Amino acid sequence: MRLSTQSRYGVRAVFDIVYHGGGAGAQIKDIARRQEISPRYLEQIFQKLRNEGILVSKRGPSGGYSLAKGPDEITVGDIIRVTEGGMDPVFCIHPERSGRDCDRITECVTRLIWKEAGEKLEDFFDSVTVQDLCEKAEILGIRKELGQSLM
Repeated sequence: MRLSTQSRYGVRAVFDIVYHGGGAGAQIKDIARRQEISPRYLEQIFQKLRNEGILVSKRGPSGGYSLAKGPDEITVGDIIRVTEGGMDPVFCIHPERSGRDCDRITECVTRLIWKEAGEKLEDFFDSVTVQDLCEKAEILGIRKELGQSLM
């Protein structure tokens, strides 16, 4: 399974909000700079994450984005499901979701393998929280950059 840039950037950006934002709102321009992501592209990703209840936004000079729930309640799987539309490695696992039919669905033995692989990936991604990423970042010694509003 190859994840899109929306998923990879979405996970990095949500991690950034917690790790560098210190729990307060983080601004797109700061996240984009730290994570080397286009601010316009990040806004598109954040709109999806906000619509699905992962992020909340606040307008104004002290505004920005923050998590809608605690970092221990949001998983990498939650973010990937929003940005990818699911985690199925092939469309035929759940044709009702993909909107595509497969003529071989009842006689395809490999579909069972793809389904199991997708379930294992989903279980793994659901086992990793944003808080876990922050703890891994501290172990790696990644320097925290507190936003200007916090200084």
